[in-house]
Amino acid sequence: MLLLDLKGEPGKDCRGFCKFCYFRKLDKKRVEPLGCKNCQFTIGCDYCTYSVRELNGPFLPIPLILMQLQSSLMFKRYEKVNITAGGDVSCYPNLVELCKAINDFGLKIHLGYTSGKGFNDIKIAERLVECGVDEVTFSVFSTDPKLREEWMNDKNSEKAIECLKYFCEHCEVHTAIIVIPGVNDQEVLYKTLSDLEEWGAKGVILMRFANTEEQGLILGNAPILEGIKVHTLEEFKEIVKEAYEEFNLRVTGTPLYDPVTGTPFAIAKEEKILEKLREKIEGEGTIITGNVSYPYLKKIFEGTEINVVKVNKDIADLITAKDLEKVNKKELKETVFIPEKAFVHDEVAKRILNRDIIVRVGSLTLDGEVSGVYTKKEALDYEIKAFEEFIRMINFFGYKR
Repeated sequence: MLLLDLKGEPGKDCRGFCKFCYFRKLDKKRVEPLGCKNCQFTIGCDYCTYSVRELNGPFLPIPLILMQLQSSLMFKRYEKVNITAGGDVSCYPNLVELCKAINDFGLKIHLGYTSGKGFNDIKIAERLVECGVDEVTFSVFSTDPKLREEWMNDKNSEKAIECLKYFCEHCEVHTAIIVIPGVNDQEVLYKTLSDLEEWGAKGVILMRFANTEEQGLILGNAPILEGIKVHTLEEFKEIVKEAYEEFNLRVTGTPLYDPVTGTPFAIAKEEKILEKLREKIEGEGTIITGNVSYPYLKKIFEGTEINVVKVNKDIADLITAKDLEKVNKKELKETVFIPEKAFVHDEVAKRILNRDIIVRVGSLTLDGEVSGVYTKKEALDYEIKAFEEFIRMINFFGYKR
């Protein structure tokens, strides 16, 4: 699938911030790089300075987008285009015109992650489907128009919901719901899920609201909402489990979990597979991870020369230099493995941890945002391959001296 990025920025190109938006309260005048795997000799690159904050500039004009499309089609054949944006796709002023132009190339279209706030008429949804849109990822929050209006700053809430229903009836629709305690959980959530089931949505991803730095707000803008006590990881996992059992929808959750595939770390329940993997480990080292991954990784590497150390950050990919500064160096072996996407420069990590061998490790499991299209076997196969590759890294970089 070809990705077409319309650019745009949260708050500007989405008809105003949602109350719970992760990019609300950002101080855009004080943009400091976090550091990441993409940085070269100095701290800071476009990704960890601007992209992570969705500071992409305004929406791109159609001619430029179509030039990018034509250029991509010269080198590779595609069946479908995924239209995405830093702003809200539904708020792109010439969305129907763009989709018609894409469809003229013989390509189907996926509208990627839109809230529908830009849809003020059912005819827009009808025309988009006519122009080749056959897949939509829709951020719902709630099917209660009043809640959407209040919490999503959605002045077209009834029309947006009407368009969502139309898409469900004519497209493959994947939905997303950020779950906020006392606002759109419990009975409100069940009403939303019941509507989605009735309308024909294919699946829903429940997203745990983050309100503190440890939960994922690493851009200095916590808390997003004052006085909101977020669901614990176990509470949220139970919400996902109950929703899956109650409704005929493919329900997944982030940062955990997927009731169908058993991810994250479905492999942790497969003792026979784990025994075979552990037998292949010849090296040693320390894995630094977050709260979600820690209990799974500790079990997976039980009885080996690999120890697991956690920092107080729920999602390991959002570990920063600040987190590493709190690690007890006495717990670290000579070789240290950190998440590939951790927001810290390699040299900074070496200095903070006082270790020369810092190795970045790619994804070892599937997050709920992607696992929804996997079967249980496919997810387990993914993890087996990932851990086999990781063990090769352990044996190479963590060889026993």
